Amino acid sequence: MLGRLRLGPSHLQGRRFPESPHPYRNDLQRDRDRIIHSRAFRRLEGKTQVFAAGRYDHFRNRLTHTIEVAQIARTVAATLELNEEYTETLALAHDLGHPPLGHVGEKALNRQMQRFGASFEHNLHALRIVDELEERYARFHGLNLTFEVREGIVKHSREVPAEAPPSLREFLPGKRPLLEAQIIDLADEISYSTADLDDAVNAGLITMPQIAEAVPFAAALVDQVDTQFPGSAERIRFWEVQRQLINVLTGGLIEGTAQAAKSSGVEMPEDVREVNDRIARMTPQSEEIKAQLKLLLSEGFYSFAKLVEERTFAVAKMNAVFEYLLDHPERVSAGYREALETMPAYRVVCDYVAGMTDGYLDRVHRELLGS
Repeated sequence: MLGRLRLGPSHLQGRRFPESPHPYRNDLQRDRDRIIHSRAFRRLEGKTQVFAAGRYDHFRNRLTHTIEVAQIARTVAATLELNEEYTETLALAHDLGHPPLGHVGEKALNRQMQRFGASFEHNLHALRIVDELEERYARFHGLNLTFEVREGIVKHSREVPAEAPPSLREFLPGKRPLLEAQIIDLADEISYSTADLDDAVNAGLITMPQIAEAVPFAAALVDQVDTQFPGSAERIRFWEVQRQLINVLTGGLIEGTAQAAKSSGVEMPEDVREVNDRIARMTPQSEEIKAQLKLLLSEGFYSFAKLVEERTFAVAKMNAVFEYLLDHPERVSAGYREALETMPAYRVVCDYVAGMTDGYLDRVHRELLGS
């Protein structure tokens, strides 16, 4: 379908530190495997998606969310005849830089860093992880990923502006990322919109009638499922509806991207970088369904009082740990102390806290500050 826009081996710009070819894995397979074997990837299991990680058995955490994004993104790439391995690699890395406590944790760390004229953003921190913080090789810091994967980590959800800071100028400021990278952000939205809906229904916070009222397209699905499976439990009937929502949103991304690529006239992967707008997009119908789902979740799930209370309490603990470590930077874990010789304490503390799982943050808080 869009095979002419597929990232091929000849388009790869290589690694910062040259390496010999692997006997039976290509460069993108090696990048994917390096991400999977990283500590940062494993720690995603202990990081919040919506419900606090580790406290509930069946709700998503940041790792299960990542796997679901990879599944949707790879389906889209395969159907569009794009590079599945590149797409999967970016999907697996897309939340690598998330701190504990989800997006509220990210905002809290950013506020802390702004006091020092710096900032925290999870995509840029993911680049820091793969370039510097992961220590698995004797010949270089980081994972030494290919340029295209590093660029996709930085740019999958937003462009690097033309007036980019020096640290980002290698990533083609002002130009679009490749099409495989553009898919990731929309696959992410499809995944969390439908998965968070699943968690909300299972938690008893959103019901099938509420879904039917908020999403007109889903109302017909609910009626259809109720008619076909009247004796089934509500959770089973919901999953029948959820599957069809995933299908229509994923199909909308495939169809919308194919139409936009045809209209743009692009012929080669490099052409994708030069168009004014991103090519990856959803059809108007699927975009409307996605927007309705996000509004329903915002009003009926994300703002649930107990979740807000949990987040507020957890952020207070994160801030307390950050402040304590600023005053006592020698109390960071052994793997971070050496960095204090070359970097300011606030940066080392930020790296340390950002790498924590929710559970480890709790343990450090008890150890340093008491219960």
